[in-house]
Amino acid sequence: MKRDTTQFPLLKFRWKLSFLALVIVALAVASRAPLAGAQNQNPSASTVDGSGSAAIVYPETKRDDVVDDYFGTKVPDPYRWLEGDAGVVPEVAAWVEAENKVTFAYLEKIPFRQKIKERLTQLYNYPKYSAPMRRDDYFFYTKNDGLQNQNVWYRQKSLDGTPEVLLDPNKLSADGTTRLGAVALSKDGKYFAYGVSKGGSDWNDVYVLDTATKQLQPDHIEWLKSSGLAWQGNGFYYSRYPAPEKGHELTAKNENHQVYYHKTGTAQSADQLVYEDPANPQRFHTVGTSDDERFAFLSISERGKGKKGNAIFYRDVARVDSKFSPIVAEIGDDSYGVVDNVGDKFLIFTDHKAPNGRVFLFDPKNPDEKNWKDVIPEKPEPLDNATTVGGKLFVSYLKDVAAHAYVYSLDGKLENEITLPGLGTVSGFGGRSDDKFTFYTFTTFNFPPTIYKYDIATKKSTLFRQPEIPGFKSTNFEMSQVFYTSKDGTRVPMFLVHKKGIKLDGNNPTLLYGYGGFNITTAPNFSSLRLALLEQGFVYASANMRGGGEYGEKWHEAGTKLKKQNVFDDFIAAAEYLINKKYTSPSRLAIQGGSNGGLLVGAVSNQRPELFKAVVEQAGVMDMLRFHKFTIGWNWIADYGSSANEAEFQALYAYSPIHNVKAGVSYPATLITTADHDDRVVPAHNFKYAAALQAAQAGSSPILIRIDTKSGHGASSTTKAIEQTADIYSFLMWNLGVNPN
Repeated sequence: MKRDTTQFPLLKFRWKLSFLALVIVALAVASRAPLAGAQNQNPSASTVDGSGSAAIVYPETKRDDVVDDYFGTKVPDPYRWLEGDAGVVPEVAAWVEAENKVTFAYLEKIPFRQKIKERLTQLYNYPKYSAPMRRDDYFFYTKNDGLQNQNVWYRQKSLDGTPEVLLDPNKLSADGTTRLGAVALSKDGKYFAYGVSKGGSDWNDVYVLDTATKQLQPDHIEWLKSSGLAWQGNGFYYSRYPAPEKGHELTAKNENHQVYYHKTGTAQSADQLVYEDPANPQRFHTVGTSDDERFAFLSISERGKGKKGNAIFYRDVARVDSKFSPIVAEIGDDSYGVVDNVGDKFLIFTDHKAPNGRVFLFDPKNPDEKNWKDVIPEKPEPLDNATTVGGKLFVSYLKDVAAHAYVYSLDGKLENEITLPGLGTVSGFGGRSDDKFTFYTFTTFNFPPTIYKYDIATKKSTLFRQPEIPGFKSTNFEMSQVFYTSKDGTRVPMFLVHKKGIKLDGNNPTLLYGYGGFNITTAPNFSSLRLALLEQGFVYASANMRGGGEYGEKWHEAGTKLKKQNVFDDFIAAAEYLINKKYTSPSRLAIQGGSNGGLLVGAVSNQRPELFKAVVEQAGVMDMLRFHKFTIGWNWIADYGSSANEAEFQALYAYSPIHNVKAGVSYPATLITTADHDDRVVPAHNFKYAAALQAAQAGSSPILIRIDTKSGHGASSTTKAIEQTADIYSFLMWNLGVNPN
């Protein structure tokens, strides 16, 4: 299974199984009154901001005398009260209202803000498709006509048949903020199970649709999170948490992950409990099924105790009263995922004794590790994806972050390479064992996601569907890959994209992006919205720091726990490279990151504020001492470590963005974004960071926080995505001195 970089990661699965679904549901936020008597309490505030406008008067943010003791180190936490849910705590709701009032007043004064929004709307307004998946005679796929808030599910008989709407999520809410989360088609295509997320939350409610009649079935399942839907027979497996306390649905710690089996047409109360482990409440339990649905596979992980890997078990449902038997019984730092079964044996991906990944054949009759037979041995490049389709094994590797795809026989014989259009990202190669062809999607920074059909017998790729973006010509932009040296001598790759013919005079507005964590690869990708920056002469730089998956598990491990500072050093070195090579200068350089990337830009802004003119920090993990106390945050201990461990506390405290803001420092212009329904990285992280940064700012640049409603860890609709992007780009251009054409 391909890694999902659109959301804060839990585990890196490469499974063919239905395990991708960390998306969305929640509550509306109560109305908020402005904070009475709000006034500027920052004695060092200047009389003008970075744009030459009148000084920003920030809301008053109360400070409490809260102090925690970590191994003898006293750590103040004056804004602890901002950890309250704004939908429940009136004092927090009032602060949110007051901050938004200041932020939107600033944004509304940017003269070209509406112009940017209109251009973004134009750039996004083109049809977008997913690759089709086959069930019997029908093909299922999603399409967005252009500006629809949610993608619509279609089916059609044969590839040239007439499309018919299967499910239109845009009809699920008037404002378009209700979207689909986990989805799964039954093997025969008769039923479509889908999760519904409201307002951006990660909670899912699941429903079942009859694909022939389009009639909703009586099924309704609640409180799914960190779950896929895996069909087996006339029902499916799912994972859920016990219902949280009313009023704390978006902030309460999620514990006791349970696996259930649901039979279609029955009530949730009748669902069979398949697995739980209340003695270990911070474990993930997920179940997937093989393509032929003969086997169920249970994965158990314990990232809350700092373990990066998982245990894995199987059950043969063809056998009466079959129990889960271990493939790997103990949880450690090695990852395992079933690619598929070959008869009664299993193809399994692992990084056990292979940091770059390998695929081996597991025989349940001879389960000892000494009997594991390598099918795809480890290579110098990291194995990024492995699937089976049509009796073949499709694998992709990363070579200096660029994808390369190959076809093998099921016993590991290389048959051919699939030639890709260039340096970029490939995804797909999904399908069933009797498929004659499969689909894959290729994209890169100046190449929109394009779907190809691959014929398995002839080994030929043909263009299936290519986007048409009005006015876009890839030849107007050029992309390159460079390598630079980090602080400790490590060679780090970075992609650059910009208009052709730019001058290296140090005067180009530049946006540097990074993530650097959780074994997630920051892959070359296309964004039509990003064109709005490139058209105005921006250089877009994407750095591939340690902590990600660009060079396998060793690269990932080098940016975790006590080594997390390596990630920040890599990012700072990327900025210095861009300056030294005359792409830009500190007065024209901005940085952006979200989630773990929000932590990144917050940390480097604290460490090198003079290096950047502007910062966009989105939904970042900013309180590194308390992140594990909210919702699913304990899961990140495997990458970050924990403040409950003395050595890890010292490392966390040294870079935690909230705890390293210093009074009297001139910080870059900073726009912080979060949302009321973000129950993955709770908004309190960014509330506290904004309050600390506003109080400390000694310079003239603005410190703003934009708090969206009915949205979550990512924008909950196309409308909200365009609105947020328009505000971010307007903020960047305004503070970098760019006057759009």
